Amino acid sequence: MAESAGILGDGTKAVKIHHLIKAPENTSESISFRESWDASRPVTVYKTPENLPDGTPCTAATVILRTKGCAWWWKSGCTFCGYFNDVRDDVSADDMFSQWEFAKESTNNFEGCEMIKVYTSGTFFEDRENPPEWQDKVLSETKEMGLHLVVEAQAQMCTPEKISWVAERHPGCTVAIGLEAYDDKVLRFHVNKGFTIRQWHKAVDMLKDNRLRVKTYLIFKPPFMSEGVALNHTTSWLGDVAQFSDEVSVNPMNIQKRTVVDRLYRNKEYRPPWLWSLVEMIKQAHAKTSETGCRVIVHPTAGGKVRGAHNCGSCDVEVVAAIERYSVSGEISEFQGIDCSCKSHWRAELDNDLTLPVPLGTGAFRRGDPVDIIRAP
Repeated sequence: MAESAGILGDGTKAVKIHHLIKAPENTSESISFRESWDASRPVTVYKTPENLPDGTPCTAATVILRTKGCAWWWKSGCTFCGYFNDVRDDVSADDMFSQWEFAKESTNNFEGCEMIKVYTSGTFFEDRENPPEWQDKVLSETKEMGLHLVVEAQAQMCTPEKISWVAERHPGCTVAIGLEAYDDKVLRFHVNKGFTIRQWHKAVDMLKDNRLRVKTYLIFKPPFMSEGVALNHTTSWLGDVAQFSDEVSVNPMNIQKRTVVDRLYRNKEYRPPWLWSLVEMIKQAHAKTSETGCRVIVHPTAGGKVRGAHNCGSCDVEVVAAIERYSVSGEISEFQGIDCSCKSHWRAELDNDLTLPVPLGTGAFRRGDPVDIIRAP
């Protein structure tokens, strides 16, 4: 895929990232798939253990709504994001209210929960994406229920008027911004994010001025980046953004269907991160992030599976569990005593990535007999 797209320079005209992203989204198959969803029901509703802003353990409800999608996706989209698979272009205000009522009914008005995460595959308070009257209802009702609210936003969608409006309706709630990388070149050429670090800082200042909490998302190993470079970059980014954030959530890449990353993966030009890399990142950044008082969260989606962050297969469950425990406790001791023979394989890959001129990395398939992997063409 990389060669045909002109990424490695075969003499053909380079293809814009924008066109690589939008192509699969606009196929009749993709459109038909999206339109098959029931617009009156959310994507999913579930409960998980969490921590309140003061560190108190609690139960959180997560509600993922089926919306019209992200305004940035309408224009271009991010290289790794497959949330467009769960949206519908014709979702109405009535549909959104129906989804919200379904979420309340299925959880008995969020019984037993002290926190709620409302995700819309875009910016919660963007009026083109979500009806303002629906936004108002969610903000007001969750405030009345005494639930700490977490919503998501793109940095460029944060305006003084809208942030003030949100703060009036649900004071002290958390706004999570998908920064992904603290590097403008990575944002533009690896992620195709649609905003700059400067815009992120501006959004963060707005949130703090309105006494809203700041949660920052970083991504581990975006496309066109090797394992070794990803480890060095993300460790550095984590320390940089922690001083401006109440929480930082590092999301290791998981391969979502019909994305640029998916095509690289299927062409054997991309491998999801090693779980060992996540452990190493946490260890290296722990002292710096602890000084800031910022909570670091790492939840490997599809952890241990070949399309998510994984190791050799035999140690994955144990390592994922330790990473999850760290996200709750913040204690580096969670990783004591965890080891596996595949760690030497991981170390060798890091050394190769940081030594050899291979932009897409040297990673190979990690499951199965190492001798068979080496012999494979």
